[in-house]
Amino acid sequence: MDKIIEKLASLGVPGLILLILVGTSGFAGAAAITSSLALLGGPMGMLGGIAMLGLIGLVASSITKYGFENLLLATTMRLIEKGHTREDVIKSVNKMLISKELKRRIIEIVEKAFRSTTKGDSDAESETA
Repeated sequence: MDKIIEKLASLGVPGLILLILVGTSGFAGAAAITSSLALLGGPMGMLGGIAMLGLIGLVASSITKYGFENLLLATTMRLIEKGHTREDVIKSVNKMLISKELKRRIIEIVEKAFRSTTKGDSDAESETA
């Protein structure tokens, strides 16, 4: 048991997610792992589940390395570059199934990103005038 836990701990967040899915699957042994990976993979099955665990690992690693707020700010800046309006982004945030506190934090960061881009645009306009 200790060896299994040690190996899962080395996998980090993906290992923890797999452990929770296996524990709640209602099956035992290989059937639990197979059904958990298939559930996580959705229409892509077990292979999709393995890929999803890899993606979760990359996202968790990025959040650890750069921080949630920095990644959110960079994502918001990219949405601005693609032409999304402030209202579009905030409407999307309000539709998310997350806590009100997290929505408030995200909207603050979105506002900060839009302020910094608008400020930069007005500076650029004043230089050309």
